[in-house]
Amino acid sequence: MEISTGRAIYRNFLGQSPDWYKLTLIIFLVVNPLVFFLVSPFVAGWLLVAEFIFTLAMALKCYPLLPGGLLAIEAVVIGMTTPDHVRQEIAANLEVLLLLIFMVAGIYFMKQLLLLIFTKLLLGIRSKTALSLAFCAASAFLSAFLDALTVVAVIISVALGFYGIYHKVASHHKADDDMQDDSNISTNRRLVLDQFRSFLRSLMMHAGVGTALGGAMTMVGEPQNLIIAKSAGWQFGDFFLRMLPVSLPVLICGLIVCWLLERTALFGYGAQLPMRVRAILRHYDKQASKKRTRQDKVRLVAQAIIGVWLVVALALHLAEVGLIGLTVIIFATSLSGVTDEHAIGKAFTEALPFTALLTVFFAVVAVIIDQKLFAPIIQYVLQASPHAQLSLFYLFNGLLSSISDNVFVGTVYINEARSAFEQGIVDLKQFELLAVAINTGTNLPSVATPNGQAAFLFLLTSALAPLIRLSYGRMVVMALPYAIVMTLVGLLCVEYLLIPATDWMLLHGWVTTPPPQAIGH
Repeated sequence: MEISTGRAIYRNFLGQSPDWYKLTLIIFLVVNPLVFFLVSPFVAGWLLVAEFIFTLAMALKCYPLLPGGLLAIEAVVIGMTTPDHVRQEIAANLEVLLLLIFMVAGIYFMKQLLLLIFTKLLLGIRSKTALSLAFCAASAFLSAFLDALTVVAVIISVALGFYGIYHKVASHHKADDDMQDDSNISTNRRLVLDQFRSFLRSLMMHAGVGTALGGAMTMVGEPQNLIIAKSAGWQFGDFFLRMLPVSLPVLICGLIVCWLLERTALFGYGAQLPMRVRAILRHYDKQASKKRTRQDKVRLVAQAIIGVWLVVALALHLAEVGLIGLTVIIFATSLSGVTDEHAIGKAFTEALPFTALLTVFFAVVAVIIDQKLFAPIIQYVLQASPHAQLSLFYLFNGLLSSISDNVFVGTVYINEARSAFEQGIVDLKQFELLAVAINTGTNLPSVATPNGQAAFLFLLTSALAPLIRLSYGRMVVMALPYAIVMTLVGLLCVEYLLIPATDWMLLHGWVTTPPPQAIGH
């Protein structure tokens, strides 16, 4: 009886996850306290970070919230951090959580307009290379004014719409809820579906990288950008111009990489849209146009107006991003006739699991701070010569962002740089140059792994990823050429172009240096 009960408990533990995965997590949970108490809290902290990254890498085996949450709870219990510090980290990142909860849900109510626009784009551009460039460039442009997570949420909604249209035809299902079930799909249609999945994977990766290319350019592109801009005392225009010597060459080279990948069909790119799928999407578009009533057209116009409000409100930073997302929900539901609580609730199903996962991640961030895991790196960088500091800040920010979170890394490093300025270790000009190196370092090399970019992690853990077979490893491989080129071009710009370009802009009055008392306020 006891053996049967034990087996039942083991089977229930993490459900259908592989036995080796369950055993690995149990080993983690047993080893961590031993290392913390018997070896070193510092070593235990880095071990926890590595284990958490492992749970992210195995996201398709088990959603990381569960194993990552168990690791975080254990870390609090054994004293790696405290519940109060976790609460502080959550409070400090409340804007990011509000963004996920409300903005992603707001986009849900604009799916009709987005699907219409991107369907026209997909059917109108026959060249896969041109289409990929359009997706990458559009994502970069939107991310410069919207948050990268918002842009990725839009593209995920569109890709799910495309996938659902063909899958229903191929599988003879009537509901989108059956998109995971391929049992009724014939061999020929399965081959077409696999090619379509490859096509969507490449578009999603081009778009995801585009959010990083554009997100580095403005103070609203990524959450850490706003923190860095406030620390340096820069306004929107100052921030844009300060980043331009690095961000513009990287953007151009990123688009060139996009073109080359599609032309050479390397690293999982190059898949074409199957003709059968194109025919089905065109048929769907025609049928949808015929069935569109006056009420539907009014709803599309309302969504377009709301889209303009969204861009303007975010570009001018009229409120926190999450609160703007809440206004989108209110406007979209009010003008679209959605009044049922359950219908509104569906909009939150995509974002809330990731919101919970990110909250667990903040617990890991609290461990990183309490155990001072980054302290040796920061001390080493600040001891280097002023010119070498720029490249070292850029590289270490990129390395740590690719294994950690770019918001956290950017915040830690800009605070350390500001502290060095206040203590007289670096002068004001050097501090401003370091701010550029920190911002570009956290945004560009971090595309190397899904956990480096919140938008990538959101894509990996979305409902779309398992449908198009987009795993952690596949994302790393597909992002590799982008990561190499963006990192190297960014490093060369920081090393050789940043100082002369900044001096030229200061000389001609393009940018101004704020008074020292404005730094950090």
